[in-house]
Amino acid sequence: MTGTAIFWPMIAHVVLVVALYALLGMRRAAAIKAGQAKTSQFRENLNEPEDSLFARNSLANQFELPVLFHAVCLSLHVTGGDGPWAVALAWLFALSRYAHAAIHVTSNRIRHRQPAFTLGFVVLIALWGTLAVHLLRLP
Repeated sequence: MTGTAIFWPMIAHVVLVVALYALLGMRRAAAIKAGQAKTSQFRENLNEPEDSLFARNSLANQFELPVLFHAVCLSLHVTGGDGPWAVALAWLFALSRYAHAAIHVTSNRIRHRQPAFTLGFVVLIALWGTLAVHLLRLP
């Protein structure tokens, strides 16, 4: 067990979520100031300008696969399976989320975004596999 090392990639992901909330707020405020949107449009997310839509969608993505990431990290920690391999995978997942979000809120090109998503997905499967193997080895 590595102590608390597994928590740092989780914290890094939370920092990303906070940054995306800030970016979304700034982009929405800019759209209102530029006359591209009205505050009422954001109540039901109707006709959102592209810049803030990309940020909103990226933020929503942080509550899909990452939910499973946080669950597996906590499970690995509780069961003592958070060794160097698991921590390295956790960092790789967190970094893949940063790459995915960066692409999502800029060019939003699927051909660039999809490999970042796929990397995170594969790493997440590896983390759950690591947990399963660890649990099978417990007495």
